[in-house]
Amino acid sequence: MIEFPPGLILILGALLVPLLRGSLRNAYMLALPIVGFWGLLTIPEGQHFVFTLFGYTLNPVRVDGLSLVFGYVFHIAAAVCVVYAFHIRDTLQQVAGLIYAGSAIGGAFAGDLISLFVYWEGTAIASVFLIWATRTEAAFKAGMRYLVFQVGSGVLLLGGVIVLINDTGSIAFDKIELKGLGPVLIFLAFGIKAAFPLLHNWMQDAYPQATVTGTVFLSCFTTKLAIYALARGFPGTEMLIWIGAVMAAFPIFYTVIENDLRRVLAYCLNSQLGIMTIGVGIGTELSLNGTAAHAFASVLYTALLLMAMGAVLNRTGTIKASELGGLHRTMPWTTGFYIVGAASISAVPLLSGFISKSLIISAAAQNTHWVIWIVLLFASVGAIYSSGIRVPYAAFFQKDSGKRPEEAPVNMLMAMGIIAFLCVALGVFPSLLYDILPYQVNYQPYTLTHVVTKFQLVFLSALAAGLLIRTGRYPANRKSTNLDFDWTYRRLLPAAIHAISRIYVPADRYVRSVFIRRIERFIEGVFRHHGPEGALARSLPTGSTVLWVAVLLALYMIFYFV
Repeated sequence: MIEFPPGLILILGALLVPLLRGSLRNAYMLALPIVGFWGLLTIPEGQHFVFTLFGYTLNPVRVDGLSLVFGYVFHIAAAVCVVYAFHIRDTLQQVAGLIYAGSAIGGAFAGDLISLFVYWEGTAIASVFLIWATRTEAAFKAGMRYLVFQVGSGVLLLGGVIVLINDTGSIAFDKIELKGLGPVLIFLAFGIKAAFPLLHNWMQDAYPQATVTGTVFLSCFTTKLAIYALARGFPGTEMLIWIGAVMAAFPIFYTVIENDLRRVLAYCLNSQLGIMTIGVGIGTELSLNGTAAHAFASVLYTALLLMAMGAVLNRTGTIKASELGGLHRTMPWTTGFYIVGAASISAVPLLSGFISKSLIISAAAQNTHWVIWIVLLFASVGAIYSSGIRVPYAAFFQKDSGKRPEEAPVNMLMAMGIIAFLCVALGVFPSLLYDILPYQVNYQPYTLTHVVTKFQLVFLSALAAGLLIRTGRYPANRKSTNLDFDWTYRRLLPAAIHAISRIYVPADRYVRSVFIRRIERFIEGVFRHHGPEGALARSLPTGSTVLWVAVLLALYMIFYFV
């Protein structure tokens, strides 16, 4: 048995992709995650490839239950994404996608913070090319904003690691107490990639600007690596419960008014991340199992939803709800696969989302977090409405848009079919997922209470939407641009800087001129009078003059340096 660091197979293998052509290139790219997955099945748990560098012991490969769950699903996602992208011939996307997936896999197995930082930055640098590959001005700007957030997260992580090493002397990536500057910086770094509230807009901004295949890649790795990092570093941190509650709830309101359907799904993904964050915050074995299981399920069904919308965009040239409708006639397979993904994210029984989300909801109830339990139910209803009703209705079933596109390419249908099968298989046979979770599972999702409650939520949500449609009160899809927190740095901050500069520049000139004139007059007064005693006495400034010069000097320093 030959052991090889997980992730490096994809990263190093990507370097040979430009040398291959056509079907051989596709087969080679698909072989990389398959070989990597086989490697995970053979590598034993424990620490591997440990070495010393500059006096620090690096543990680049730590294999345990938590890392294996994310490693498995990352390899599955990479393989299916490669199949979904068989039809493209853009070497940039292919190389970037493989390096991105490999970096995420490597990060999931990093046993020390330095190795984690290297892979953390690898995901940032590689993934931005999936946005820029669209080759439009809007994509370039969105990619730059995305890069600022991602690299900023890495800078915070590096700063936190340096402070933590200085305080403790350890670089081990284990549970970190949220005390002191180092842990706080690391926490914020994880929070940016996990799309915490007010730090989330890079996702809704960048994902819709990426290529059709790039958006699917983006949905699978960055945020899930952040959830893994939180589960590894900050389990049981109570603050995460409330952060997750906000994350789970607020995106639902944006899904109601957003016109871009890929942005709608990005907000849905943000809500799902909130559910996982709640599980990390609760910190029990049941909730951490739920977080790992829901991350696994979410990678699959979110990719499926975005694959279906990508197929729509590929065939119609638009993804605006106001411009679509009636596509079920000519894209029936895409419609069917989307419905499977929508039912999964809605946690319909016999599908993957039901067996994973139930773990976290039950953990909240067992620990008497009743407010959080209500928030989780609200988020579930929101997922049913947004992903399960609004998006498929807008794209496939609302009034006929007149578009008659062909069905999606065969390779796209194959990728969607594989994930749809996995969503059903995990829902019908939950032990397939439960048996690989980090802690032993003694949980039965298919109880009468769970099943009835979920069917009630689904039925009432569908009934409410149906009544609104029948009565003509269903919200219309409008061509609009919605304001989110990114308005503060895309519009408010530049405007504020412009306004300040209009005040600063004249004030700076005035302060400089007045200050310099005072100094000149003082010097002239010293040398104007002759005689050592009289000259000094007459040239010394009065108390008010000293105060005035001090004030001017302080203002000058403030304006000039600040």
